[in-house]
Amino acid sequence: MTPELVLWIGGVFIGVAVLCGAVAALWLERTAPERKRLLAVAAPAGPGFVLEQRQLTESADPTLQKLSKALPRSPQDMSRLRRQLASAGIYDLRAAVIYSLAEITLPLLMAGVVFLLMGLGSGWVLMLLAAVVGYLAPGLWLQRRITLRKKSIQNGLPDALDLLIICMESGSSMDQAIAKASEELGISHPAVAYELRLITTEIRAGKPRMEAMKNFAKRTGVDDVRSLVAMLVQTDRFGTSVSQALRIHASNARTKRRQLAEERAGKIGVKLVFPLALCIFPGVYVVCLGPAVVAVYRTLM
Repeated sequence: MTPELVLWIGGVFIGVAVLCGAVAALWLERTAPERKRLLAVAAPAGPGFVLEQRQLTESADPTLQKLSKALPRSPQDMSRLRRQLASAGIYDLRAAVIYSLAEITLPLLMAGVVFLLMGLGSGWVLMLLAAVVGYLAPGLWLQRRITLRKKSIQNGLPDALDLLIICMESGSSMDQAIAKASEELGISHPAVAYELRLITTEIRAGKPRMEAMKNFAKRTGVDDVRSLVAMLVQTDRFGTSVSQALRIHASNARTKRRQLAEERAGKIGVKLVFPLALCIFPGVYVVCLGPAVVAVYRTLM
């Protein structure tokens, strides 16, 4: 066995072992009997959810803290990564460590698989490409998830505003309306419902409502949410009608959603050019011109 083979096998083994250990530790902690009993005691009587305190505070796991210090990321980078994960709907702070480990181990794993399949002599280019793909794959997955979640929140925001208006006009306060809307939107718009639950949790923990709304805008990164929060801040400052402001904003958000749908529909014609040119037209040319070409060939021969 050559030294290069031993080195690659050892690197792949270490990377897979670290990744499997992190996943196993997370799974064992989530399935612990003590944890299940605590969640059962803390669960509300009606429909709702349990928000873990560890999602809002720093992780107290000493193993993950040691791993986070050993990772080639500064505290500022880890904070930025946690904000990106929050924008994707992943609020567990342990996910940042697992994501960083995946960025390190996945390139080694993919390069090792290519090496075991093709060897070092003829497959080093593919090994390099596999390592690059393994390094870029977590980032692409995260950006894709952030984009999809932003679209989900933007599509569900008008319905959430309508529910808030109905609740407030029926006599509920702003906090009660947010809590009620989070319960009603759990099936149709789960991303919006989860964010509203976070707002309710922060308010119940003693944070001012406007600060909780600003955190909502920072977490999501959606332009409509930012404008909504800015409008609510101005409404709270000047004492104007909140329900009327929400109704106007809901109408604007619904108009924007309809315009985006019309824009996507208008782009369909342009997007169909490449599939038609590359997939359909060649087959049509073969069917239409094939017999004529065969006839001309037989005539000339």
